[in-house]
Amino acid sequence: MSRFNDADDPRRRQLIRALTAGAFGGGWAVDALADIFGSPPSKLPAGQSVYRLSGDVRVNDRPATMRTQITPSDTIATGKSSEIVFVVGAHSYILRGDSRMELRGRQEGASFITDSLRLLTGRLLAVMGRTPGGLRMQTVTATIGIRGTGVYLEADPAQTYFCTCYGTADVASVNDPASRETVESKHHDRPLYILGDPKAAGNNIRRAPFINHTDQELMLIETLVGRTPPFVFPGSDYDAPRRDY
Repeated sequence: MSRFNDADDPRRRQLIRALTAGAFGGGWAVDALADIFGSPPSKLPAGQSVYRLSGDVRVNDRPATMRTQITPSDTIATGKSSEIVFVVGAHSYILRGDSRMELRGRQEGASFITDSLRLLTGRLLAVMGRTPGGLRMQTVTATIGIRGTGVYLEADPAQTYFCTCYGTADVASVNDPASRETVESKHHDRPLYILGDPKAAGNNIRRAPFINHTDQELMLIETLVGRTPPFVFPGSDYDAPRRDY
C-alpha cells in the first residue's frame, strides 16, 4: 500500500487538462499553459535547468530559484506540497513534495553526464536520454538499471513503487539477490513493487497497479529536452488525474 495519498495539486490538474486538450498545440491550451507556468513548454535553452518550481525547493540545502543550475553532482529536496520540474543534460524530471534525490555524474565539455540517481524518499517522474553505459537508479529497497527510459518511482523505507512507462529496466531488490527481473515496456506495461524483506527470498518483486502519473506529464518533460514519448496518446485511463490506492 502506497503511503502517498495527498490531494492533487490544483495547478497540476490544470496542466493535465490543458495538455489533454491541446497537446502543446495552438488555441486555449497554449494560453492556459502560459497562465500556469508563465510560458508554454518547449526545449529549455542551454544553461537553464529549472522549468518550474513551487514551495520549498532546495538544491544542496540552498533555496532554489528559476536561475539555479542543477548539475549531476547535486542533491535536490522538496518540502511538503512543493515541486520542481527540471532538466540535467539529456534527462528531465518532476520531483514532487516531501522528496529527496541525489545525482552523481560528471561534466564533459558543455555536456552533463549523469551516471546514477538515488531517490532517498518521495516521488519522481523521469525521462532519460540514451547515455553510454546507461544510468543506475537506487532507492532504499531497489536497484534499477535503465537506458533511454521513462519511469515513475515512489520510495519509502519499506518498499519502492516503480513503473517503466516505456523502455527497458533491469530491476533488483537490494536485500534479495534472487528477486530481479528485466522489464521491457511500451506503455506502462508492468508496474512493480520492490520490497526489501530478507525473509521473502525470491518474492520481493510484485505486480502493482498504475498510479499517480500521466502521459501528459511525460510529454511535458520530454518536450523540455526536445523529445516526444514513443507512443500515441490513447485517450484512456492514463489521461485521467492520478489515482491513489
